[in-house]
Amino acid sequence: MSTEEFQKEQEFITGLYARLDELRDHAEAAVQTALTQVGAGHQEKLERDVLVAEQSGLLAAFNAGENGLCFGRLDFQDGRQYHMGRIGIRQNDADRTPLVVDWRADVARPFYLATGYSPMGLRRRRHITTEGRNVTALHDEILDLTDTTRTGHEGSAADTVLLAALDAARSGRMHDIVQTIQAEQDRIIRASHQGVLVVEGGPGTGKTVVALHRAAYLLYAYRDLLARRGVLIVGPNPAFLAYIGEVLPSLGETGVLLATVSELFPGVAATGTDTAAATEVKGRAAMADALARFVRDHQSVPDPWIEIEHDDGTLFLDRAMAEDARAAARQTGLPHNLARPHFAFRIIDALTEQLADRIGADPYGGPNFLGPDDLAQLGKAIALSDDVHAAVDQLWPPLTPQQLVAEFLADPAHLPAIDAELIRRDGGAWTPADVPLLDEAAELLGQDDSAARAAEEAERQQRIAYAQGVLDVAYASRTYEFEDIDDEKSEVLGAHDIVDAERMAERHEEADHRSTAERAAADRTWAFGHIIVDEAQELSAMTWRLLMRRCPTRSMTLVGDPAQTGDAAGCDSWQQILEPYVGDRWEHTRLGVNYRTPAEIMEVAAGVRRAEDPAFEPPGSVRSTGTRPLAHAADPDDLAPAVAKTVAELAGAEGRLAVVAPTALHEELAAALPGASHGPAPDLTRPVVLLDPRQAKGLEFDTVVVVEPGQILAGSPRGTNDLYVALTRATQQLAVVHTGALPECLREGLARRTKEQIRPA
Repeated sequence: MSTEEFQKEQEFITGLYARLDELRDHAEAAVQTALTQVGAGHQEKLERDVLVAEQSGLLAAFNAGENGLCFGRLDFQDGRQYHMGRIGIRQNDADRTPLVVDWRADVARPFYLATGYSPMGLRRRRHITTEGRNVTALHDEILDLTDTTRTGHEGSAADTVLLAALDAARSGRMHDIVQTIQAEQDRIIRASHQGVLVVEGGPGTGKTVVALHRAAYLLYAYRDLLARRGVLIVGPNPAFLAYIGEVLPSLGETGVLLATVSELFPGVAATGTDTAAATEVKGRAAMADALARFVRDHQSVPDPWIEIEHDDGTLFLDRAMAEDARAAARQTGLPHNLARPHFAFRIIDALTEQLADRIGADPYGGPNFLGPDDLAQLGKAIALSDDVHAAVDQLWPPLTPQQLVAEFLADPAHLPAIDAELIRRDGGAWTPADVPLLDEAAELLGQDDSAARAAEEAERQQRIAYAQGVLDVAYASRTYEFEDIDDEKSEVLGAHDIVDAERMAERHEEADHRSTAERAAADRTWAFGHIIVDEAQELSAMTWRLLMRRCPTRSMTLVGDPAQTGDAAGCDSWQQILEPYVGDRWEHTRLGVNYRTPAEIMEVAAGVRRAEDPAFEPPGSVRSTGTRPLAHAADPDDLAPAVAKTVAELAGAEGRLAVVAPTALHEELAAALPGASHGPAPDLTRPVVLLDPRQAKGLEFDTVVVVEPGQILAGSPRGTNDLYVALTRATQQLAVVHTGALPECLREGLARRTKEQIRPA
């Protein structure tokens, strides 16, 4: 082994971190200097805010790149040499020479794609392993076999580095894979942002981490577009979002919004729960039509009339008058709340005409003697009538999405009786399945913001009036101070000479310092530049309507596996999801290599799927541990102690263990597993965590204990998929604890242990 090569790389890494520290100090100083500026004008204030945002973003990137800043080197046949890193860093010279190139740069692609058959101009590819700021290992791959130069670090580096990463103990948080991106993954990561890309893959194929690296790449390649509009990543549950939450920051990207569907209607906390049957009904596309018809139910007409009290006698708002106004309002094509003023204006006009006919009629049949001004006064009086307002509210009420959906769920209309009964609910917390209904209602209703805009304009006028007062005082003071000077000849400028009241008021408006992600999270109508959906097969038809509204350009990456669909409202095919929105204009790719699950575990899990689909083929595992999964039989009365003993035997000093069990058993198991994290948002960094199969989706652990697989199978219409998910979370060891007979689909491939072997002492 060449100590000279180690020394050269260590010196380079040391110098690289010195440059990083220099850049970080500069960014921190720039932020502090900008924040201490006082009394700056509007333009200067804007420039300051931009500078603070830019430098703060750089600081975040520098801090993110601290760990494993440089992980590789490319030696080209033409003599060029580039070091690879999580972020790009340049020297402080006139040419801004790259010290390390960002892994997303075009020149970095050979690091992931080059082979001996197609070297892409490379002579050598070096993998650099670091711990902190120290080099711990070098692995060189020779791609130009005619080159006889050797460093002493040659070997099957790619496999060595990849397998080391796969065998490393889990921490409860997903890590980036910039050092080990495989060719099939790289092609997906760097695909164009336009259109819809579907990435399908079985357990352990890296769908999620590829999608996250794709988000980082798109923000690098299309920053001007996506930094403005933002990227949304939708995950299945809070535990999953916590699990993936550190990947993008580790790559220097912090401006991405991560959310569950439950969080996509600002102001609503969806903390309630639905039955599986209710979730399925609420997720159907037919709900959109039911809600639309329910809104129209709120656009009514009187039978036969509504009496309106007036000084000149009672007016009658009759059915024909209301039907005419309703037809005119609907013809505008506007949502309910925005069409309401059109309805009201037609009612006011009709009542005004009725009143005018009454008080202005010529008893001898001549023309009405009221003039335009008289009619205008009558119309104004009608418009201010409380009775008229009450009638309009009765016939065409203003509605909020929450009000409409709550009323709909209390008495579900336009649905078959059996479905209506499944979702009927009077009050209670909103559920995740309600969020798409609320979003649909918001689209159908629209928001009449005229009052808010009027209030905002009134506040602006107040600021202008105040600013004008300040200028008047300043002018009066200047006149007094220079009263002996001819103003026409004076060269002394006052405040009123260089700024007017309106511009002065604008300078004192509060700037919006929120990030793109923060602003997007608070705005239901925000249109994202790109959306990535993980576990996309789980989403209902109504949820897809919500997401498509969030991305009118249809720039999306969807990752998932129909074989793992657990939600009753989930879709069974990508065609079913996408055809209503993009037809056949979408691209499908599949990841076929399982990097997570050892072959022994995958063989057992595949048996579960084959029991339902004999033609099922799982992704191929890249490694084998030589350890067969265990089946532990327990007495029904001793289930929790048996699980606790199994956990104690399998839990190691490093890594993480998950107990995956039906929700009904969690209380009993939690009592037997002190210290295990559980609940709606468990802490995945704890040594032991208790999950149900849905919570486990997308996660991975060193060791997994699956409890009562028979109950998981029987627990939902998609129980086979739930069990398949539970069995494929482990990277090293799998155990199954059960009472009674094992399901037929699990009897092959498991090493059996008797009740006596696992009975607690």
